[in-house]
Amino acid sequence: MSGSHSHANHTIHRHHHHHGWDNSLKPVLTVAPGAVIDLETIDSSGGQITPDWTVADMGKLDFGKVNPTTGPVYIDGAEPGDAIKVTLMAYRPSGWGWTANIPGFGLLADQFKEPALHIWKYDANTLAPAAFKGLANVPLKPFAGTIGLAPAEAGLHSVVPPRRVGGNMDIRDMAMGTELYLPVEVAGGLFSLGDTHAAQGDGEVCGTAIESPMDVTVKLDLVKGANLKFPRFRTAGPVTKHLDAKGYDVTTGIGTDLMEGAKAAVAGMVELLTTRHGIAPVEAYMLCSVCGDLRISEIVDMPNWVVSFYFPRVVLE
Repeated sequence: MSGSHSHANHTIHRHHHHHGWDNSLKPVLTVAPGAVIDLETIDSSGGQITPDWTVADMGKLDFGKVNPTTGPVYIDGAEPGDAIKVTLMAYRPSGWGWTANIPGFGLLADQFKEPALHIWKYDANTLAPAAFKGLANVPLKPFAGTIGLAPAEAGLHSVVPPRRVGGNMDIRDMAMGTELYLPVEVAGGLFSLGDTHAAQGDGEVCGTAIESPMDVTVKLDLVKGANLKFPRFRTAGPVTKHLDAKGYDVTTGIGTDLMEGAKAAVAGMVELLTTRHGIAPVEAYMLCSVCGDLRISEIVDMPNWVVSFYFPRVVLE
């Protein structure tokens, strides 16, 4: 390697991945702050789901292999109390993905107990909206669902729940150009990334987005003494432009509990979509997950709070 570290381009291949967060994992790469890295990823099924899978195959999904992340990367000089600034520079999508209803998982798991699966094909170059069963066309916005550092607490920690150091946050605005700041808890930070998505709504309500393997380019900078309590990020521009063109249908849930309100708002949209468009409830539910947005509309007029679910009309019109 010659020249300045900050201009060096490193590649981490997809076989350099791990399942769960563990600060004892040996780094696959050590870089100086400012390094630009290409990360190859495996989809959130760990490569188990393939483009020729059908719903009949869902029973053989091994949950011990889900949500692999590529890494970890050791950033020289990073210490607890610092932050790693992750600039998401580019996504190179694969052109295929999957969305599933996995029994026991998702916001409305008590209503949707049977597995469902949709395999998506999309144009990796144009990122034109992806077709869903001849019913809908979903605008795409690639991003990484899991971006994080290793936690200070020893041992192996599940990658499923997000935590203070980031991880499986499933924030759909982790798209190209976003700058994410993650709190460092261990020397070197130990950065990993995975769970790439071609599209997702705010909430990822059925538990899966358009799960799609892709390669990601990131720049890793070090912010000394940032003392962040939780991750924060800055987007490069508008975040809903790809969905906004024709307005929205919106359902609400109102009551004393935000989780119950969220479930009611999503169930209301499933009902609206099935009634109006004649699609199966589980198909409506999966569509809600990949392109609809849950929002807290009101959280001050006690004792009742308002959660709204925004479904973009451009998808079905």
